[in-house]
Amino acid sequence: MAGSLQIKHGTKIQLAYDVPPGQDPQFNMICTFNKALDESAFLVSIPMVDGKLLIPEETQKLLFRYGEGDGESLVAGYVDDVVKEGIRRYWKVRRVTEQRHFVQRRDIRLKVELPVTYQQDTWALNSEGKIEKENGETMDISNNGLAVYMNRWFQVGETCIFTLPRLGNAGEGQAERDVVGVVCWMRELPKGGPFRFAAGTQLRFSSPEEKRKMQEYVAYVKQRYKL
Repeated sequence: MAGSLQIKHGTKIQLAYDVPPGQDPQFNMICTFNKALDESAFLVSIPMVDGKLLIPEETQKLLFRYGEGDGESLVAGYVDDVVKEGIRRYWKVRRVTEQRHFVQRRDIRLKVELPVTYQQDTWALNSEGKIEKENGETMDISNNGLAVYMNRWFQVGETCIFTLPRLGNAGEGQAERDVVGVVCWMRELPKGGPFRFAAGTQLRFSSPEEKRKMQEYVAYVKQRYKL
């Protein structure tokens, strides 16, 4: 948890129900920030829906969006309790380990499922002295980011190396490519599927040439899969 929320009392916050990865949450409710209780909980006014106070389900994850422009951020949490202070009632929201900045996208996300492998430099070596790689699958891909299904939980800010697969043939396709991604958000997936988690990452490039090669790879994906 990244410390108590630095939000002023009375700040209007947009509110949405959490949605499955790949869908866009609908921020169609408004609440008002009251105060942070500690690093893991805060109070907000109870939003009104159709003229009535909203009563959330205990298992319903909510998304709270605040700030503007590049400083726009999001916090996820669950309503723990209703707290009365004076004549007012507030939601006590328990934060979960997700706080991310919305990146204003200047490129288009292509929804495509590509097999990938991923690794982190700090992982233990196997018996042959090599870093173990794990298998994942892309949800979407763009010039500057990846959303990936995986079976390992990462903290926001951790860095992973993703290996994108070879596409097409040697003459006109794209070679296998390693890219470095910084985790911006993590979500747990419904049980029963092949993957346990989904992660959104922002790519980091060491040179303009590396960035150009990624753009070529994404352009080929768009052409090959007619996206």
